[in-house]
Amino acid sequence: MKLIQLILNILWVVFCGFWMALGYLVAAIICFVLIVTIPFGIASLRIAGYVLWPFGRTTVERPDAGAPSCVGNVIWLVFAGWWLALGHLITSIPLFVSIIGIPFGWANLKMIPISLMPLGREVVPSDEAFGAR
Repeated sequence: MKLIQLILNILWVVFCGFWMALGYLVAAIICFVLIVTIPFGIASLRIAGYVLWPFGRTTVERPDAGAPSCVGNVIWLVFAGWWLALGHLITSIPLFVSIIGIPFGWANLKMIPISLMPLGREVVPSDEAFGAR
């Protein structure tokens, strides 16, 4: 199973993961420059790592996330989230056109919710995800 995840992750990086991770990196740098938005930059870097190497990992809601995460997600959605979600959507279209890219297109679409609302979530290995719920 680990070998399949490795192969999928390498193909993912080549076809779309690198470019999408760069988008999250740019968002993080902008957030770090603005100082007040440093928590958003940290979340963006966390998601960039996930977008770069997603297979074998998933995201779960953090039980300690409360109202500040909700408010932060609304701010993130307005200023950066919809751009990144649009990037995932646009990236998935050429992947769907090619037959071999269809699973990667679906994976891109599955990342849209976390690109819209990343605060209050954490990235965990897939085998730990069920226990974290």
